[in-house]
Amino acid sequence: MKITLTDIERESYKDSPIHRLDGRIKILIMLSVILYAVNLPRMHELNLIRLSMIEAYLIALIIIANLNPVYTFFRFIAILPFGLGIAVLQPFIKQPFIESFTLYPMSLPFGLTMTFEGLEFGAVLLGKFTVCATSIILLSSTTQMKDMVVSARRLGVPKEFTLLLTMMVRYLFVFWNVLKRIRIAQKTRLFNMWNKKVTRKWTLEQIGHSISSLFIRSYEQGERTYISMLCRGYGSSQQVYMDKKALGRMDYIFFGLTCGAIVCVHLFV
Repeated sequence: MKITLTDIERESYKDSPIHRLDGRIKILIMLSVILYAVNLPRMHELNLIRLSMIEAYLIALIIIANLNPVYTFFRFIAILPFGLGIAVLQPFIKQPFIESFTLYPMSLPFGLTMTFEGLEFGAVLLGKFTVCATSIILLSSTTQMKDMVVSARRLGVPKEFTLLLTMMVRYLFVFWNVLKRIRIAQKTRLFNMWNKKVTRKWTLEQIGHSISSLFIRSYEQGERTYISMLCRGYGSSQQVYMDKKALGRMDYIFFGLTCGAIVCVHLFV
């Protein structure tokens, strides 16, 4: 199934109790979940249970937000290799913070050995990655990009960072369309990166040419945009416009509910 940036952004325009929350609250909730998951002990018998309960809470929020499960699943699958690649190596590595190891009774080639402690540590790393990735997907799927930038500025993020985020949001879809045109041009020339009848070296060269072309076009577009901004009076003193917005009662209730859930999971599990 092909999912585009437009499809992902369309999810943030839905109407649900999660979508209607203030962007500042959603950012704080995401940061709270990530900080809690990351700061769990590296080795503890209750880590996986706690992470599973936090993940169940996030999945419940995804259901309440009425997000498309297919889009959510494929977005998670797209970033899963980054965390999975690190987690699968841990059973074969003897970490220095573990005092004793119990070998797994399984013969492996190349003299490799597995340990129960390494398996547990790898599972905890994968659990932490899953919780963090799910919270980020929930935030990006229920908050419009422009609202996310404004909410970050209201939380005190420096204006230089918010300005960069604003420019990125404005031109992300432009460069996505440029990439689509490059891919269409390649297809009209019958280019297929999975074609086994051509050498892999030639395929990689064509992919490299496409990436370099995209970088050159990005640089040229950035230069034209910057010159246009200077002509319109842009300077270092410019500010991102923000209207004043007070937090509502539901924002406070939801933030307290999430913090209470994290505290209960940690204390009573």
